[in-house]
Amino acid sequence: MRTIALVCAAAALTLAGCNTQKPDTHDADVKAISDGETQWNADWASKDVGKITSHYADEAVVIVPGAEPFNGKAAVADGLKPMVADPALALTFHANKVEVAGDLAYTAGSYKMTMTDPATHKVVDDHGSYVTTYRRQADGSWKAVTDIASSAVPPPAPAPPDKKKR
Repeated sequence: MRTIALVCAAAALTLAGCNTQKPDTHDADVKAISDGETQWNADWASKDVGKITSHYADEAVVIVPGAEPFNGKAAVADGLKPMVADPALALTFHANKVEVAGDLAYTAGSYKMTMTDPATHKVVDDHGSYVTTYRRQADGSWKAVTDIASSAVPPPAPAPPDKKKR
């Protein structure tokens, strides 16, 4: 009887020690990502490339209308420099959905942007949708690994052909 009791106790301790289930951090993760996007909006308002890119992972990919993808944090920073130099630049975004699944998450929402069109030198207003994918980093923070924006503003119509050149 004593042997059975010892075997049962050992089995119970072994099973208790094998419980490797991680605590549920879903709500805290959603809050951390939401707070991060609030800070990211403030960083865009500051027009500080270092602060803006601090939200991206080193391997991030950014896809925006009218440009080739920016692959890697350094390329993102290089692509942002002319944007933040624009005195008319203003960008805000707000997630209406934040989903977390383990070490991956995404936000989806809308953005508004004002900037100077490099071709016409006129200030333009843009708005649209975005999806940002996040990965939990080794330190527990969340960094954007993919950031995609889709403008709802149609591109300008092409200029009519010059009748004199025919």
